[in-house]
Amino acid sequence: MSKRGKRQGELEPDFIKLGPLEFHPVVFPVSALLILGFTLWGFVSARQDAEGTENIFAVTLDWLATNFGWFYILAANLLLISVGVLIFSRFGRIRLGGADCKPDYRYGSWFAMLFSAGMGIGLMFWSVAEPMYHFGSPPGILATGSPEAAREAMLITFYHWGLHAWGIYALVGCAIAYFAFNRGLPITIRSTFYPILGKRVRGPFGHLIDILAVVATLFGVATSLGLGVLQINSGLHHLFPKAIAANGTTAGTNVQMLLIIGITLAATASVVSGLDRGIKRLSQANLILAGALLLMVFLIGPTAHLLDALLQNIGNYIYRLVPMATWTETYRNGEGGGWQHGWTIFYWGWWISWSPFVGMFIARISRGRTIREFALGVLFVPTLLTFVWLTVFGNSALHEEMAYDSGILSAVNENFSTAIFKLFEHYPLSRITSGLAVIVVITFFVTSSDSGSLVIDTITGGGHPKPPVIQKVFWALLEGGVAAALLYAGGLKALQSAAITTGLPFALALLVMTFCLFKALRRERADPTGKE
Repeated sequence: MSKRGKRQGELEPDFIKLGPLEFHPVVFPVSALLILGFTLWGFVSARQDAEGTENIFAVTLDWLATNFGWFYILAANLLLISVGVLIFSRFGRIRLGGADCKPDYRYGSWFAMLFSAGMGIGLMFWSVAEPMYHFGSPPGILATGSPEAAREAMLITFYHWGLHAWGIYALVGCAIAYFAFNRGLPITIRSTFYPILGKRVRGPFGHLIDILAVVATLFGVATSLGLGVLQINSGLHHLFPKAIAANGTTAGTNVQMLLIIGITLAATASVVSGLDRGIKRLSQANLILAGALLLMVFLIGPTAHLLDALLQNIGNYIYRLVPMATWTETYRNGEGGGWQHGWTIFYWGWWISWSPFVGMFIARISRGRTIREFALGVLFVPTLLTFVWLTVFGNSALHEEMAYDSGILSAVNENFSTAIFKLFEHYPLSRITSGLAVIVVITFFVTSSDSGSLVIDTITGGGHPKPPVIQKVFWALLEGGVAAALLYAGGLKALQSAAITTGLPFALALLVMTFCLFKALRRERADPTGKE
């Protein structure tokens, strides 16, 4: 730790001991009660009036997107610009953990954990479904199903999964890592507000920040887990149509509940095994399995076409990035349309709600990197891997639809979660690729769940470096419970509503966090010895 970190490490982890438990006396019980209350409400409300519950989520989603969509877009842009400043400014030379600190993980393991924790399930769910949907329903005046619509579909998908998402993660991760490793503060979200709150971060404002982070994280992770379960259900039905009920049916919902129980238990076992043995090894396994699936589709599919598409997709993304990033659908039919509400605003809310989880996780695994190395690695390496993935799966599906009228588009319009399996139907070894896809989604589910549990347990433990295992188990089970409640109460619309709702207040918190980080970095550059 740097001299400055040693001198300023006045705030030790803040937790109490109660039998085998060691937790923050305010953040843990308040967060747990809020989330348990929502879970209970979701199940009871949906059982009494399923249609009314779904309408609640739909109205909430529409109201938030209509009134605060501009704020999500502004916040995402400001956070990405801030990461650019970190890369190109003198702050980039500062090393997380002090000048002599060495990285805890090699690049291979580091990148594997970054990618698995940050995108996994979502990429499996949307890599075919989103491009195909935009191809069939382009947001502009393009003709449905045209080559121009295909090009625009990939541009929009790249935009949603590109630099903005990883910029949010990079900013949060850098702030947490800096204040924890260079300033000696507990590794919690509240520590990043130390420059403006000082020791008051241990008071009500600090409690509120951490509670907000816990709720946002849990609902963000639960959204991904819910999407994963929908896709696993569709994959198993595709492989075993007589034995497994289809997604979208009452029997299918029961299957999803059973899947959540089983996979959550597996995730709990991984959490218990710890970061190095559990999450690290699962992340590496994720990358190997996902890489095998990617390679199979690349070789079986239109290989030359995919190479052409990757180059053009990236070029189009770079050329159109600024107009896309500032588009708010203002002039569509004289008023803001609903298309952006269900897509861009949902994604920005989702990434923001995920940011405490992914940010803290990548902070924990990034000690020893310079800020420039950290920002470049987090921003560009996962983004490039994401673009390769989206091109292989998205352009393969578009090629099949445009060249052979494959029916993938109609399947997507009927049920998003079946998209990737409909693509595999048109290739050799379809049962093998479908089975491998199901396994990849399951491993991503486990990785996301145990990473999220670790982060939430750290926050609710007041920055406890090694919280008790029983608390990790509690949060892992609760994540599964929230995912089940959201699916039971409103399906995909509920998942989207949860992401946007929890992302809104935390978006404001992230902007304040950015101010705090730059304020602290300016002090560090002005007085690197820590003598104020």
